[in-house]
Amino acid sequence: MPHRPRIVVVGSANTDLVVRTAHLPQPGETVLGGTFAQVGGGKGANQAVAAARAGGQVTFLAKLGDDDLADAALRSYQAEGIDTTHITRAAGVASGVALILIDAAGENAIAVASGANSLLAPADIDAAADAIRQADVVLIQLEIPLETVRYAIEVAASAGRPVILNPAPAQPLDTELLAHVRLITPNETEASMLTGQPVIDADSAARAAARLVDLGVGLAIVTLGRGGCLVFAPTTAIGPRHLPGHQVTAIDTVAAGDVFNGTLAVALAEGRSLHDAAAFANAAAAISVTRQGAQTSAPTRSEIDAMLKAE
Repeated sequence: MPHRPRIVVVGSANTDLVVRTAHLPQPGETVLGGTFAQVGGGKGANQAVAAARAGGQVTFLAKLGDDDLADAALRSYQAEGIDTTHITRAAGVASGVALILIDAAGENAIAVASGANSLLAPADIDAAADAIRQADVVLIQLEIPLETVRYAIEVAASAGRPVILNPAPAQPLDTELLAHVRLITPNETEASMLTGQPVIDADSAARAAARLVDLGVGLAIVTLGRGGCLVFAPTTAIGPRHLPGHQVTAIDTVAAGDVFNGTLAVALAEGRSLHDAAAFANAAAAISVTRQGAQTSAPTRSEIDAMLKAE
C-alpha cells in the first residue's frame, strides 16, 4: 500500500452557528426569515478535515473546552479518521464558536469567540513534538496565539519539516517568523496587509508574492477567490503562474480557503510540484463552494481527481 502523506495541522477548532439570510444585515438591521444550522468549523479543523478527505494521514493539534460542543467535535474528527491524540481540553472554558451569516449570493460575515483556542500554548506543541518531527508537511493558521504559531513553526523548521502558513485571519507578521516558512498562502486581503501592496488581480498578486519571498518565505501562493490563484516559485525559470478559477456556481464560500490549504498540504506531501499541487487544491476549493457548510463542503479525493480529469 502506498505511503499516505503525514500531515500535522496546528490550529483552531470551532463550532459554527450558521444563519442563512436573503442579505447580510447592516448595522442596527434585523433580517428575518433565515435558516439555522450548527456545524463543525475553525480554520484548523476545516483544514484537517479537508486534508483527511483528500487522502492525508492527519494529526490535529488543537485545544477544546469542556463542553458538549467539544464532545461533538472530537467525535466528528475521529469519524474522519483524524488522529486526535494531541487535542487537549481546557477545564472551565468554552470551546470556540463562530457566528456566521451567509446571504443568498454565498457571501458571508463571521464573528468568532475564540474560547479554548486562545489557550493553545507552546507546551502543547512540546507535547506533540514527535508528531511534528515525523510529519511530511506541517500546516498552521492564525486563529491561535501568535506565540504558539511561532513556536510550532520553529519546532517544525528545526526538524527540517516544511511549514505551510495560511496567514489568516490577516495580521502583521515579522520577518523572523516568515524566514522559517516554506510556503505562505494568503488571500488578497492578507497579501495586501503583509506586503503593504494592494492586491486586486493576478498581476498585483504576483508582485505581492515576490515581495513575500523578499521578506523571507520560500514560496508563495496568493489565492484569488473565484479568480483562482497565483503561484510563485522563485527558484524556477517559469516565473509567476496564474491558475484561473473553475467556472462553478457558488452557494457558500465559507472555508473555501481552508479546503484549498488542506488539500494543498496533501498534494505537496505526495511530492507533486508546486504548480500541480496548486491545481489540485484549486479544484478542491471550487467543489467546496458549490456546497453548504465548512467541513461538510470538503470534497473527497475521488471527487477532486474527477474534476481535474474532466478539464
